[in-house]
Amino acid sequence: MAIGISIPRIDAEGKVTGRTPYPGDLDLPGQLYLKVKWAGHAPARIRRIDTRRAEALPGVVAVFTAKDVPVNEYGLIYFDQPVICGPDSKPGADVVRYEGDVVALVAAESEKIAAQAVELIEVEYEDLPGVYDPEEALRPGAPQVHPDYPGNLLCHYRIRQGDVEAAFREAAVIVEGTYRTPFQEHAYLQPEAGVAYIDEEGRITVVTAGQWAHEDRHQIAHALGLPEDRVRVIYAAIGGAFGGREDMSVQILLALAAWKLGRPVKIIWSREESIIGHHKRHPVVARVRWAADREGYLLAVEADVIADVGAYAYTSTKVLGNITMSICGPYVVPNVRADIRGALTHNPPTGAMRGFGAPQALFIAEMQMNKLAEALGMDPVEIRLRNVWREGSRMPTGGIVPEGVSIAEVIEACARAAGWQRTERGWVRPATPSSSDPAKRYGWGFACGFKNIAYSFGFPEHCWARVELHGDAHIEKAIVYHAGADVGQGAHTVMVQMAAEALGLPPEKVELRASDTAFTESSGSSSASRMTFMAGNAIKGAAERAMAAWRNEERPAVGEFIYRPVRTFPFDPETGFSERPNVTYGYVAEAVLAEVDVETGQVRPVKVICADDVGRAIHPINLRGQIEGGVVQAIGYAITENFIVQQGRILTRHLSTYLIPGISDIPEETESLILEHPDPLGPWGVRGMAEMPFLPLAPALVAAVHDATGIWFDALPLTPDRVYAGLHPDRVPGRADRS
Repeated sequence: MAIGISIPRIDAEGKVTGRTPYPGDLDLPGQLYLKVKWAGHAPARIRRIDTRRAEALPGVVAVFTAKDVPVNEYGLIYFDQPVICGPDSKPGADVVRYEGDVVALVAAESEKIAAQAVELIEVEYEDLPGVYDPEEALRPGAPQVHPDYPGNLLCHYRIRQGDVEAAFREAAVIVEGTYRTPFQEHAYLQPEAGVAYIDEEGRITVVTAGQWAHEDRHQIAHALGLPEDRVRVIYAAIGGAFGGREDMSVQILLALAAWKLGRPVKIIWSREESIIGHHKRHPVVARVRWAADREGYLLAVEADVIADVGAYAYTSTKVLGNITMSICGPYVVPNVRADIRGALTHNPPTGAMRGFGAPQALFIAEMQMNKLAEALGMDPVEIRLRNVWREGSRMPTGGIVPEGVSIAEVIEACARAAGWQRTERGWVRPATPSSSDPAKRYGWGFACGFKNIAYSFGFPEHCWARVELHGDAHIEKAIVYHAGADVGQGAHTVMVQMAAEALGLPPEKVELRASDTAFTESSGSSSASRMTFMAGNAIKGAAERAMAAWRNEERPAVGEFIYRPVRTFPFDPETGFSERPNVTYGYVAEAVLAEVDVETGQVRPVKVICADDVGRAIHPINLRGQIEGGVVQAIGYAITENFIVQQGRILTRHLSTYLIPGISDIPEETESLILEHPDPLGPWGVRGMAEMPFLPLAPALVAAVHDATGIWFDALPLTPDRVYAGLHPDRVPGRADRS
C-alpha cells in the first residue's frame, strides 16, 4: 500500500539542505537584471514618459514602455489590464488605475544599475478623479474606473428562491447584521522572482513560480502576440501561493525582455513590491437578515453583499460566484433573496486567496447562526445539526447537494472533541476555564463550513496525466508526467504515492516530471482544493492504460488520460438556480477556546479543534501540516493582519506594519481531526481539503470572544484597539462604532 502512509516528501532533502533552487536562486550566464517603474499613485493619465536619462545611464541595456508590448493586455477572466501602462499603445492603456500598475521596465547589467535607472525615468501625470469605497463606486455619478464596466459594476449575482417576505412574517426570531471583512495579503515567504531565456528550440522560456503553468504560457503568448508553442513555462520550487500566484506578476515582463533582447534576464521583487504588485483577498460589506422558527429551523435568508474588486477583474467573477454559493452556509434554507455585487474601485485588485470567497460568506453565515442560537436560547451545535445538508438536501440555489454529504458527521466529531456533550435535551457546550487574573476571560466558539472542490459554474474542468512503464519482464521504473504545481503543500509527493498505488509499485520506483509545458499538457491550476482530487483521477486513469499496454507487452508501456468530472452549471441570472454549481464539496468544523484580556483588548486563541473530512488521507502528516497552517493563516485574518489602504495607497507595505502571525500568536494546541468519509467521485474516495481549515476559524473565534465578554464583533480583524473600544466604548471618546 502506497497511500495512507506518510512517506518522506520527495522534495524534503533538497529543501532542508538548501540545494533546491527557488526562482530567486537561479542565475544564468550573461544575464541582465530587470526592475519595474511603478505608477505609485492613481488614477491618472500618463501624458508623457521620458526615458532618455535612464537609457543614458552606463550599464542600462534597454527601457521598455507600453509601445514595446505587441498586445498590451492580460487577465485571467477578461483581458482588461495593460502589461505596461502608457501612451502609444492600445486605447485606455495610458491610464493607471491603481498604484501597482507598471509604467516602465528597465533591463541593466546589474540590479543596482537597474534600480538607479528606474529613478531617472520621468513620468508626467494628469490626475483623474478616483473612487475608493465600493458602495460609493456603485452610486450614480461616481468616477468611472474602467470603460468596460459601466457604473463600476463588474458582476451581479442573484438568488431568488421561495417567498422571503412571507417567511419573515411567520418567523419566531429574526436576526439582522452588518458585517465587514478586510483585505488580506497572501504573504507567501517567496516574493515574485524568475529568469527567462531563449531555449535550444528557440522558445521564450520563463522559469518562475505560479499555480498553472499552461495558463501562464497562454497569458504570455497573448500579450506578446505569439503562438503558444513559442513559449515555455517551467516552475522552480514554489514558496507558497494561496491563490496569489494565479494572476500574472513577473511572467510577461520576463518574457518580453528575453524576447526583445535575446539575452537571459532575471527579476526579484522586494517584499514591498510583492505587496504592491499582486492582488489581495476581497473586502466585503454585507447587510443580512436571517429568520428561524421556534425550533431553530431556518426559514429565510436575505443578503446584500458588495465586494471591492479593485481596479481590474482578475478572478473576481468566480470569487463572487463562490460568495453567492456560500452565503447561506451549508444549510437548508427554503426562502432566499440575495444580491452579490462586485464594485470596481481604484484600490488594489482583488482575486483568489485561500477559500476563494467562502471565508467572507461563511463569516457572515456562521455569525448569523451563532446569533440565532443565542436569540433562541439554543446550543450552537444543536442549531447547526437541525439545519445542515444531508443526502438529498436541496441547496439555496435549487440543486441537490452532490452525494457524499458528511457535514453533520464533521460537526459532531468536532463538537465531541471539544467537550460538547449530547443529552436528551440536545447538545451542551463545555465549561469554560476560569482565571485568577480578573482581566482574563475565556470562551468557546463554534463554526462550520464547506468548500467546492474543482472548478465551478460551467468552467471547463479537466486534468491530464501520462504514465510510462520501463523494464523488461518486470516494471523497473514508472515515469509520471503531470503539469500540476506543488506550491509547498506536498502535492508532488502525493502524486507519486497515488501513481504507486495505482500501479502496485513501491513509491521509490516512481519518478515524477512536473510543471514544464514543454513535455506536459494542461493539468489545471493548484487551486480550488482540486489538485489531489483531479490529479489522482488523471494519474489513476493513465496508470490503468499504461498497465493495459504493459500486459500487451508494449515496452515502454505508455498511458495517457484526461480526467473530466461531472458537468457544472452557471447560475441563472435572475433566480440563481443551478442544477449543479460545483463538482463536489469538502466539509469542515472548528471549535475555538479563546482568551480575552478585557484591559488590553488582546485576543488569544488557546485551543483550536479542526475537523476535516478528507475522504481518504493519502499522506496524513501533509494533511496535518495543511490544517495547522490553515488555522494559523486564518488567525492572521481574524486578529493580526490589518491591511490598510488609504485613497488607493497601501500603507501596510512591509511585514513590520502588516503583521502576519508569529510564534506567540499561534494556539497553545491545535487538534487536527482527519475524518475519512469517501467521496463517490474521488480517487480512492479522496476529497480536496487545502482551503477548508481556513474557512470557519474567524466566526468561531468571534463567537468565543462573545462567549467570554458578551460582546459581538461584526468586523475583522479583532485588533486590540478594536476589541478594547468594543468592550469599553465609554473610555474611547468620539469612537466610531466599528464592532
